[in-house]
Amino acid sequence: MKIASKLLDEVIAHALEDPKNEVCGVVAVEGDQSQAEIGQPIRAVDVYRAVNVHASPLKFEIDPVELLELYNSIEAAGRTLGAIYHSHVRSAPYPSQTDIGFAANWPGVEWIIVGLVDPNAPEVRAYSIDAGKVKEVALEEDTT
Repeated sequence: MKIASKLLDEVIAHALEDPKNEVCGVVAVEGDQSQAEIGQPIRAVDVYRAVNVHASPLKFEIDPVELLELYNSIEAAGRTLGAIYHSHVRSAPYPSQTDIGFAANWPGVEWIIVGLVDPNAPEVRAYSIDAGKVKEVALEEDTT
């Protein structure tokens, strides 16, 4: 996924606002998974914050009604849900077993995780998770 540093900064800022609990949200993109499959990166165009209904350092969940509203807003703008992001406050930015299980409901969506083990140096990584298999994917800076 290509993502402007401004958008990535928004994701990191959201994570840092509550460094004791996981935060979450979604990223809208132009294009779709078929582009990525032929080697053309999709382009992030907006970040939508969501509320972690658990307010927990161990897991996140977006209320299904809120998630549907976000999804509909993205679709109404002619865009696609390209990624779900969240933070890990106590561990490296690698999908947990809970994340992997949750990803089964969202094929083709990338997972962006902000690791806050050291809040002075947040670490951001992205993954595709397909049929329980985790593969790190590049977050390329979009300079357009």
